[in-house]
Amino acid sequence: MPKTSPRQRKTIGRVMHEYEHRELKSGPEGKGGKVKSRQQAIAIALSEAGASKYGSQRENEKNKRRAELKEARGETAQQEREGRSHVGARDRRESSPAMGGKNATRLTARGRKAAATRARGEPTRDELYHRAREQGIEGRSKMSKRQLQNALQSTKR
Repeated sequence: MPKTSPRQRKTIGRVMHEYEHRELKSGPEGKGGKVKSRQQAIAIALSEAGASKYGSQRENEKNKRRAELKEARGETAQQEREGRSHVGARDRRESSPAMGGKNATRLTARGRKAAATRARGEPTRDELYHRAREQGIEGRSKMSKRQLQNALQSTKR
């Protein structure tokens, strides 16, 4: 089994914290009742973190993504108990100090790149796609931004 990432360790820590404070529930939407077994808590933690050796790669990725979104939305038992529900920033950045608030004002690398593109005044891929649709360019949905730019350039000539 590969080494767990810092994000996975954080999720495992959160789940075990919920177990220790008798807040961890099993089953869909917690309808299985509170978890009393430490082994079951560990299994849930590894599953949520996407680090289970029993799940497939695809299933682990799905579980990991679901847990990240749950934490970002503020729906973990810890966040709800502390009155911090629904404070997490979108996607992977957290805003509250309890959820690693040092990232709150920083953009992700992808966000920095997108902001730089907008600052230069370049059209986004979405805008290029709409122009291509207006001009009836075939295969536009599978094209990258660069390919859309080239296709639009060739139709102008």
